Amino acid sequence: MQIEIKGSMLKNVLFFEKMLTPKIITFVYWLALLGCIIGSIGVMNMSSRSGFGGPIPGLLILIGGPFIVRIWMELFIVLFKINDHLRDLRDDARRQGH
Repeated sequence: MQIEIKGSMLKNVLFFEKMLTPKIITFVYWLALLGCIIGSIGVMNMSSRSGFGGPIPGLLILIGGPFIVRIWMELFIVLFKINDHLRDLRDDARRQGH
C-alpha cells in the first residue's frame, strides 16, 4: 500500500523523515536554564535553618545547574545527530547502488 502525500514537510513529519524532538529539546533547554535561575534565587532566599538554603547552595545551583542541563541536552541531541548521519550514509549507499 503506497500513500501519496502532497507537501514534503507534512510527509517528513508523518513518516518520521525529519525529527521534531531536537527542536523541542532546545525549548526544554531554555526552560531548564530559566528554572535553574529561579530555583537558585529561591534557594538563596531560603533560611539556612532548614538545612538547605542560603547563598552557597544557591550559587552552586546557579553555576552547576546550567552545566548539568547542557550535558543532558547534548546527550539527547547526539542521539538524533547519529540518526541523521546514519540516514545520510544510507542515502549515499542507495545512490551508489549498494
